[in-house]
Amino acid sequence: MFNKTCPEEYPINLYINSRNLLTIQLTEVHLEDWAIGYMYAEGIIESPEEVKSITIDPYRGNIHVDLGNSIDMDVFLKKKKTITAGCGKGATFRSIKEMSNFKKVQEARSISTAFLRQKMRDMYKLTPLYHQTGGMHAACIIDEQGEMIVREDIGRHNAVDKVIGAALKKGLTGKECVIMTTGRISMEMCSKVARFGIGVAASRTAATNLAVALAKELNVDLVGYVRGQSAYVYTEGKRILKLVNE
Repeated sequence: MFNKTCPEEYPINLYINSRNLLTIQLTEVHLEDWAIGYMYAEGIIESPEEVKSITIDPYRGNIHVDLGNSIDMDVFLKKKKTITAGCGKGATFRSIKEMSNFKKVQEARSISTAFLRQKMRDMYKLTPLYHQTGGMHAACIIDEQGEMIVREDIGRHNAVDKVIGAALKKGLTGKECVIMTTGRISMEMCSKVARFGIGVAASRTAATNLAVALAKELNVDLVGYVRGQSAYVYTEGKRILKLVNE
């Protein structure tokens, strides 16, 4: 008998310094993590310390962020907004040229595909919303000690923003982390990974052609179809360790 509940999504308005930046479909969990991760990905902040306050009003569907005088929102809102691909429909104010000019990832961890496959299995054990609904995406960041931060959302890109926001709040740096996602890695998701300085990103499904091109340009290794005994490395794979039994 089918007894799953419906995945939840709500229109959430993000206000920065009282200016409405965008309205986005989100699952109402870890909204502060999402706001920090999204603002970091878009270059609005460089660290959570720049945020003076975040007020969340889920009943009205509003997130209010006070950044003081650190950004001129009138100038920022003149940038072109692009609707991203996939469920939940995100948005970025980054152009392809701007993403390509990100600093290349230099220092980063090396890991094996066996490690990725095991951590993908472990991640699924930490996704209560997926088990309740069967219709949620998840993303996780794994630090050097193997500790995992997992976040869920209706949108795969939202889940990535949430987990990067959580990692920033915890004081982690990209060079010590690996990121995994249940969803397809698209160009703007790859840009979020590179922006944080993570050298390896893995997905249970595929990476798009533009994501792979951007990853090669920014020195990020992408691994797709991490499930069962499989894993496909799209890039040069300099950080993917080759084990004898693999």
